[in-house]
Amino acid sequence: MARELIIEADGGSRGNPGPSGFGAVVKDAKTGAVLKEIFEFIGIATNNVAEYSGLVAGLTAANEIDPEAQIHVRMDSKLVIEQMSGRWQIKHPDMRILAAQARKVHAPNLVDYTWIPREENSAADHLANRAMDGAVTPNADPSQQVNFMTERLTSGEVATTFYFVRHGETVLTNSRAFSGANGTNPSLNEIGFTQAENVGREIAKIKPDVLIASPMLRTKQTAEAISKATGLSIEEDSTWLECAFGDWDGFTFQEIKAKFPVEAQLWLNSSGYEPPNGESFDEVGERVDAAIDYVAAKYVGKKVCIVTHNVVIREIARITLMAPGAAVFHIDAAPCSITTLSVWPSDGLRVLRTFSEVGHHR
Repeated sequence: MARELIIEADGGSRGNPGPSGFGAVVKDAKTGAVLKEIFEFIGIATNNVAEYSGLVAGLTAANEIDPEAQIHVRMDSKLVIEQMSGRWQIKHPDMRILAAQARKVHAPNLVDYTWIPREENSAADHLANRAMDGAVTPNADPSQQVNFMTERLTSGEVATTFYFVRHGETVLTNSRAFSGANGTNPSLNEIGFTQAENVGREIAKIKPDVLIASPMLRTKQTAEAISKATGLSIEEDSTWLECAFGDWDGFTFQEIKAKFPVEAQLWLNSSGYEPPNGESFDEVGERVDAAIDYVAAKYVGKKVCIVTHNVVIREIARITLMAPGAAVFHIDAAPCSITTLSVWPSDGLRVLRTFSEVGHHR
Protein backbone atom coordinates (compact mmCIF):
# COMPACT_ATOMS: atom_id res chain seq x y z
CA MET A 1 0.00 0.00 0.00
CA ALA A 2 1.28 3.45 -0.93
CA ARG A 3 2.50 5.71 1.82
CA GLU A 4 0.20 8.58 2.81
CA LEU A 5 1.53 12.02 3.64
CA ILE A 6 -0.15 15.21 4.84
CA ILE A 7 0.97 18.66 3.75
CA GLU A 8 -0.06 21.73 5.73
CA ALA A 9 0.95 24.91 3.93
CA ASP A 10 0.44 28.62 4.43
CA GLY A 11 1.67 31.90 3.03
CA GLY A 12 1.43 35.50 4.08
CA SER A 13 2.09 39.02 2.84
CA ARG A 14 2.47 42.08 5.03
CA GLY A 15 0.98 44.58 2.64
CA ASN A 16 -0.51 42.39 -0.08
CA PRO A 17 1.68 42.94 -1.98
CA GLY A 18 4.40 43.36 0.59
CA PRO A 19 7.15 41.36 2.31
CA SER A 20 6.02 37.77 1.92
CA GLY A 21 6.89 34.30 3.07
CA PHE A 22 5.55 30.79 3.28
CA GLY A 23 5.69 27.79 5.54
CA ALA A 24 4.95 24.13 4.96
CA VAL A 25 4.88 21.01 7.12
CA VAL A 26 4.99 17.43 5.82
CA LYS A 27 3.57 14.79 8.16
CA ASP A 28 3.10 11.04 8.14
CA ALA A 29 -0.65 10.56 7.74
CA LYS A 30 -0.78 7.51 10.01
CA THR A 31 1.39 8.62 12.90
CA GLY A 32 1.19 12.40 12.62
CA ALA A 33 4.96 12.60 12.88
CA VAL A 34 6.50 15.72 11.34
CA LEU A 35 8.86 14.64 8.57
CA LYS A 36 9.86 18.01 7.13
CA GLU A 37 9.41 21.72 7.84
CA ILE A 38 10.10 24.40 5.22
CA PHE A 39 9.87 28.17 5.41
CA GLU A 40 11.21 30.88 3.13
CA PHE A 41 11.01 34.63 2.57
CA ILE A 42 10.14 35.35 -1.07
CA GLY A 43 10.43 39.14 -1.23
CA ILE A 44 7.62 41.46 -2.28
CA ALA A 45 4.60 39.42 -3.35
CA THR A 46 0.89 39.02 -2.75
CA ASN A 47 -0.70 36.77 -0.19
CA ASN A 48 -2.02 34.47 -2.93
CA VAL A 49 1.41 34.02 -4.51
CA ALA A 50 2.85 33.25 -1.06
CA GLU A 51 0.13 30.63 -0.46
CA TYR A 52 0.88 28.93 -3.77
CA SER A 53 4.62 29.06 -3.07
CA GLY A 54 4.02 27.25 0.21
CA LEU A 55 2.05 24.57 -1.63
CA VAL A 56 4.82 24.04 -4.19
CA ALA A 57 7.46 23.83 -1.47
CA GLY A 58 5.39 21.33 0.50
CA LEU A 59 4.74 19.12 -2.52
CA THR A 60 8.43 19.24 -3.46
CA ALA A 61 9.46 18.12 0.03
CA ALA A 62 6.83 15.37 0.09
CA ASN A 63 7.90 14.10 -3.32
CA GLU A 64 11.49 13.89 -2.13
CA ILE A 65 10.33 11.74 0.78
CA ASP A 66 8.27 9.40 -1.42
CA PRO A 67 7.53 10.14 -5.11
CA GLU A 68 4.70 7.59 -5.09
CA ALA A 69 2.97 8.73 -1.90
CA GLN A 70 -0.70 9.64 -1.70
CA ILE A 71 -0.67 13.26 -0.52
CA HIS A 72 -3.42 15.07 1.36
CA VAL A 73 -2.98 18.85 1.12
CA ARG A 74 -4.59 20.92 3.87
CA MET A 75 -4.63 24.70 3.63
CA ASP A 76 -6.72 27.57 4.99
CA SER A 77 -6.67 29.35 1.61
CA LYS A 78 -10.00 28.59 -0.06
CA LEU A 79 -8.66 30.23 -3.20
CA VAL A 80 -5.79 27.74 -3.58
CA ILE A 81 -7.90 24.74 -2.58
CA GLU A 82 -10.72 25.59 -4.98
CA GLN A 83 -8.37 26.39 -7.86
CA MET A 84 -6.16 23.33 -7.43
CA SER A 85 -9.27 21.15 -7.12
CA GLY A 86 -10.38 22.47 -10.51
CA ARG A 87 -13.54 24.18 -9.29
CA TRP A 88 -12.29 27.74 -9.83
CA GLN A 89 -10.37 29.19 -12.75
CA ILE A 90 -6.83 30.50 -12.29
CA LYS A 91 -6.67 33.89 -13.98
CA HIS A 92 -3.47 35.49 -12.73
CA PRO A 93 -0.35 34.50 -14.75
CA ASP A 94 1.92 34.24 -11.69
CA MET A 95 -0.47 31.83 -9.99
CA ARG A 96 -0.92 29.83 -13.20
CA ILE A 97 2.83 29.26 -13.26
CA LEU A 98 2.88 28.21 -9.61
CA ALA A 99 -0.15 25.94 -10.06
CA ALA A 100 1.55 24.30 -13.03
CA GLN A 101 4.67 23.78 -10.92
CA ALA A 102 2.57 22.18 -8.20
CA ARG A 103 1.01 19.75 -10.67
CA LYS A 104 4.42 18.94 -12.13
CA VAL A 105 6.13 18.26 -8.80
CA HIS A 106 3.92 15.31 -7.84
CA ALA A 107 1.46 13.29 -9.91
CA PRO A 108 -1.89 15.16 -9.67
CA ASN A 109 -3.84 11.89 -9.33
CA LEU A 110 -1.94 11.25 -6.09
CA VAL A 111 -2.88 14.60 -4.53
CA ASP A 112 -6.17 15.70 -2.96
CA TYR A 113 -7.03 19.07 -1.45
CA THR A 114 -8.99 19.98 1.68
CA TRP A 115 -9.73 23.39 3.17
CA ILE A 116 -9.16 23.71 6.93
CA PRO A 117 -9.86 26.61 9.32
CA ARG A 118 -6.93 28.90 10.08
CA GLU A 119 -6.67 27.64 13.67
CA GLU A 120 -5.98 24.11 12.36
CA ASN A 121 -3.12 25.40 10.21
CA SER A 122 -1.13 27.00 13.02
CA ALA A 123 2.12 25.10 12.39
CA ALA A 124 2.42 26.28 8.79
CA ASP A 125 1.24 29.77 9.76
CA HIS A 126 3.97 29.96 12.42
CA LEU A 127 6.60 29.01 9.83
CA ALA A 128 5.32 31.60 7.34
CA ASN A 129 5.52 34.31 9.99
CA ARG A 130 8.97 33.11 10.96
CA ALA A 131 10.04 33.60 7.34
CA MET A 132 8.63 37.12 7.23
CA ASP A 133 9.95 38.07 10.67
CA GLY A 134 13.48 37.35 9.53
CA ALA A 135 13.21 39.51 6.41
CA VAL A 136 14.25 43.08 5.78
CA THR A 137 11.65 45.83 5.52
CA PRO A 138 10.35 46.54 2.00
CA ASN A 139 12.01 49.96 1.79
CA ALA A 140 15.42 48.55 2.69
CA ASP A 141 15.91 47.47 -0.93
CA PRO A 142 15.19 50.34 -3.36
CA SER A 143 15.16 47.87 -6.27
CA GLN A 144 11.97 46.26 -4.93
CA GLN A 145 8.73 47.62 -6.38
CA VAL A 146 6.25 48.85 -3.76
CA ASN A 147 3.71 50.75 -5.92
CA PHE A 148 1.38 48.30 -7.66
CA MET A 149 -1.72 50.49 -7.57
CA THR A 150 -0.82 52.64 -10.58
CA GLU A 151 -0.54 49.57 -12.81
CA ARG A 152 -3.86 48.17 -11.61
CA LEU A 153 -5.71 51.46 -12.12
CA THR A 154 -4.55 51.58 -15.73
CA SER A 155 -4.76 47.85 -16.50
CA GLY A 156 -8.43 47.68 -17.44
CA GLU A 157 -8.98 44.85 -14.96
CA VAL A 158 -12.24 45.25 -13.06
CA ALA A 159 -11.76 45.10 -9.31
CA THR A 160 -14.11 43.45 -6.87
CA THR A 161 -15.51 46.35 -4.84
CA PHE A 162 -16.48 45.88 -1.20
CA TYR A 163 -18.89 48.19 0.60
CA PHE A 164 -18.52 47.48 4.31
CA VAL A 165 -21.46 48.79 6.31
CA ARG A 166 -21.30 48.99 10.08
CA HIS A 167 -24.63 48.13 11.71
CA GLY A 168 -26.88 50.83 13.15
CA GLU A 169 -26.97 52.12 16.69
CA THR A 170 -28.03 49.88 19.60
CA VAL A 171 -28.65 50.58 23.27
CA LEU A 172 -24.93 49.89 23.90
CA THR A 173 -23.47 52.13 21.18
CA ASN A 174 -23.36 55.56 22.85
CA SER A 175 -21.88 54.21 26.08
CA ARG A 176 -19.19 52.39 24.06
CA ALA A 177 -20.07 49.23 25.97
CA PHE A 178 -18.38 46.11 24.65
CA SER A 179 -20.78 44.31 22.31
CA GLY A 180 -19.08 41.37 20.66
CA ALA A 181 -19.73 38.05 19.00
CA ASN A 182 -20.65 36.20 22.20
CA GLY A 183 -22.52 38.90 24.09
CA THR A 184 -26.09 40.04 24.66
CA ASN A 185 -26.79 40.46 20.92
CA PRO A 186 -28.84 43.67 21.21
CA SER A 187 -31.36 44.91 18.67
CA LEU A 188 -31.12 48.21 16.84
CA ASN A 189 -32.77 51.05 18.72
CA GLU A 190 -35.07 53.63 17.11
CA ILE A 191 -32.14 55.70 15.88
CA GLY A 192 -30.46 52.56 14.57
CA PHE A 193 -33.47 51.58 12.46
CA THR A 194 -33.53 55.09 10.95
CA GLN A 195 -29.81 54.83 10.21
CA ALA A 196 -30.39 51.45 8.56
CA GLU A 197 -33.05 52.93 6.28
CA ASN A 198 -30.69 55.77 5.34
CA VAL A 199 -27.81 53.47 4.49
CA GLY A 200 -30.17 51.15 2.62
CA ARG A 201 -31.16 53.97 0.27
CA GLU A 202 -27.50 54.91 -0.22
CA ILE A 203 -26.41 51.35 -0.98
CA ALA A 204 -29.31 50.99 -3.43
CA LYS A 205 -27.75 53.81 -5.50
CA ILE A 206 -24.56 51.74 -5.76
CA LYS A 207 -26.50 48.73 -7.10
CA PRO A 208 -24.51 45.94 -5.44
CA ASP A 209 -24.57 42.39 -6.79
CA VAL A 210 -24.23 40.59 -3.45
CA LEU A 211 -25.39 41.26 0.11
CA ILE A 212 -23.60 39.49 2.99
CA ALA A 213 -24.21 39.99 6.71
CA SER A 214 -22.79 38.92 10.03
CA PRO A 215 -25.44 36.74 11.76
CA MET A 216 -25.78 39.05 14.79
CA LEU A 217 -29.25 40.57 15.28
CA ARG A 218 -28.11 44.17 14.75
CA THR A 219 -26.32 43.36 11.49
CA LYS A 220 -29.21 41.26 10.20
CA GLN A 221 -31.64 44.09 10.95
CA THR A 222 -29.40 46.56 9.12
CA ALA A 223 -29.03 44.13 6.22
CA GLU A 224 -32.80 43.71 6.05
CA ALA A 225 -33.16 47.44 5.40
CA ILE A 226 -30.57 47.18 2.63
CA SER A 227 -32.28 44.09 1.25
CA LYS A 228 -35.60 45.95 1.14
CA ALA A 229 -33.99 48.86 -0.73
CA THR A 230 -32.00 46.73 -3.19
CA GLY A 231 -34.09 43.59 -3.62
CA LEU A 232 -31.07 41.42 -2.80
CA SER A 233 -31.31 38.33 -0.60
CA ILE A 234 -29.08 38.20 2.48
CA GLU A 235 -26.22 35.71 2.76
CA GLU A 236 -25.29 35.24 6.42
CA ASP A 237 -21.61 34.56 7.11
CA SER A 238 -20.09 34.21 10.59
CA THR A 239 -16.66 35.19 9.23
CA TRP A 240 -17.79 38.79 9.56
CA LEU A 241 -18.78 38.57 13.25
CA GLU A 242 -17.59 41.23 15.65
CA CYS A 243 -14.56 40.62 17.85
CA ALA A 244 -15.45 38.28 20.71
CA PHE A 245 -14.93 40.19 23.95
CA GLY A 246 -15.57 37.17 26.15
CA ASP A 247 -16.20 37.95 29.82
CA TRP A 248 -16.19 41.68 29.04
CA ASP A 249 -19.23 41.65 26.78
CA GLY A 250 -21.97 44.05 27.81
CA PHE A 251 -19.77 46.10 30.16
CA THR A 252 -18.47 49.63 29.64
CA PHE A 253 -14.72 50.09 29.78
CA GLN A 254 -15.01 51.84 33.14
CA GLU A 255 -16.77 48.75 34.50
CA ILE A 256 -14.15 46.48 32.96
CA LYS A 257 -11.31 48.46 34.56
CA ALA A 258 -13.02 48.05 37.93
CA LYS A 259 -13.63 44.31 37.52
CA PHE A 260 -10.48 43.36 35.55
CA PRO A 261 -7.85 46.05 36.28
CA VAL A 262 -4.79 43.99 35.29
CA GLU A 263 -6.36 42.48 32.18
CA ALA A 264 -7.77 45.85 31.10
CA GLN A 265 -4.31 47.39 31.14
CA LEU A 266 -2.86 44.48 29.16
CA TRP A 267 -5.60 45.02 26.58
CA LEU A 268 -4.72 48.71 26.37
CA ASN A 269 -1.07 47.79 25.87
CA SER A 270 -1.44 45.44 22.89
CA SER A 271 -3.69 44.61 19.94
CA GLY A 272 -2.65 41.00 20.47
CA TYR A 273 -4.16 40.62 23.95
CA GLU A 274 -7.21 38.36 24.27
CA PRO A 275 -9.80 39.34 26.91
CA PRO A 276 -10.78 36.39 29.16
CA ASN A 277 -12.58 33.88 26.92
CA GLY A 278 -12.39 36.39 24.08
CA GLU A 279 -10.49 37.25 20.91
CA SER A 280 -7.71 39.73 20.19
CA PHE A 281 -7.91 42.47 17.58
CA ASP A 282 -5.00 40.79 15.76
CA GLU A 283 -7.01 37.57 15.51
CA VAL A 284 -9.92 39.48 13.99
CA GLY A 285 -7.48 40.89 11.45
CA GLU A 286 -6.26 37.44 10.48
CA ARG A 287 -9.84 36.23 10.11
CA VAL A 288 -11.03 39.01 7.84
CA ASP A 289 -7.77 39.18 5.88
CA ALA A 290 -8.36 35.67 4.54
CA ALA A 291 -12.07 36.33 4.05
CA ILE A 292 -11.43 39.31 1.76
CA ASP A 293 -9.32 37.18 -0.58
CA TYR A 294 -11.98 34.48 -0.60
CA VAL A 295 -14.88 36.81 -1.40
CA ALA A 296 -12.86 38.72 -4.01
CA ALA A 297 -12.08 35.48 -5.83
CA LYS A 298 -15.64 34.18 -5.54
CA TYR A 299 -17.27 37.37 -6.84
CA VAL A 300 -14.74 38.57 -9.41
CA GLY A 301 -15.48 42.09 -10.61
CA LYS A 302 -18.71 42.32 -8.60
CA LYS A 303 -19.97 44.88 -6.08
CA VAL A 304 -20.27 43.22 -2.68
CA CYS A 305 -22.01 44.83 0.30
CA ILE A 306 -21.05 43.33 3.67
CA VAL A 307 -22.87 44.38 6.84
CA THR A 308 -20.49 43.89 9.73
CA HIS A 309 -19.01 45.50 12.85
CA ASN A 310 -16.70 48.24 14.07
CA VAL A 311 -13.59 46.22 14.94
CA VAL A 312 -13.87 44.24 11.70
CA ILE A 313 -13.94 47.42 9.60
CA ARG A 314 -11.10 48.97 11.60
CA GLU A 315 -8.95 45.89 11.02
CA ILE A 316 -9.74 45.93 7.29
CA ALA A 317 -8.49 49.52 7.04
CA ARG A 318 -5.38 48.76 9.10
CA ILE A 319 -4.42 45.71 7.05
CA THR A 320 -4.97 47.50 3.75
CA LEU A 321 -2.70 50.35 4.84
CA MET A 322 0.01 47.88 5.98
CA ALA A 323 -0.13 49.46 9.43
CA PRO A 324 1.07 47.75 12.62
CA GLY A 325 -1.42 46.17 15.00
CA ALA A 326 -1.56 49.19 17.31
CA ALA A 327 -2.87 51.35 14.45
CA VAL A 328 -6.31 49.85 15.03
CA PHE A 329 -6.52 52.08 18.11
CA HIS A 330 -6.40 55.15 15.84
CA ILE A 331 -9.35 54.11 13.64
CA ASP A 332 -13.08 54.15 14.32
CA ALA A 333 -16.13 53.49 12.10
CA ALA A 334 -19.44 55.26 12.72
CA PRO A 335 -22.78 53.41 12.92
CA CYS A 336 -24.25 52.69 9.47
CA SER A 337 -21.19 54.20 7.77
CA ILE A 338 -19.84 52.89 4.47
CA THR A 339 -16.20 51.91 3.93
CA THR A 340 -15.16 51.08 0.37
CA LEU A 341 -12.36 48.73 -0.65
CA SER A 342 -11.21 47.69 -4.13
CA VAL A 343 -9.53 44.30 -4.56
CA TRP A 344 -8.05 43.14 -7.85
CA PRO A 345 -8.68 39.36 -7.87
CA SER A 346 -5.80 38.62 -10.24
CA ASP A 347 -3.22 39.25 -7.53
CA GLY A 348 -5.14 40.40 -4.45
CA LEU A 349 -3.98 44.04 -4.46
CA ARG A 350 -6.18 46.14 -2.16
CA VAL A 351 -6.92 49.85 -2.25
CA LEU A 352 -8.92 51.70 0.41
CA ARG A 353 -11.31 54.06 -1.42
CA THR A 354 -13.32 55.57 1.42
CA PHE A 355 -13.62 55.12 5.16
CA SER A 356 -16.65 55.61 7.42
CA GLU A 357 -18.77 57.66 5.00
CA VAL A 358 -21.82 59.12 6.79
CA GLY A 359 -23.10 61.77 4.38
CA HIS A 360 -26.30 59.79 3.80
CA HIS A 361 -27.38 60.52 7.40
CA ARG A 362 -27.29 64.31 6.98
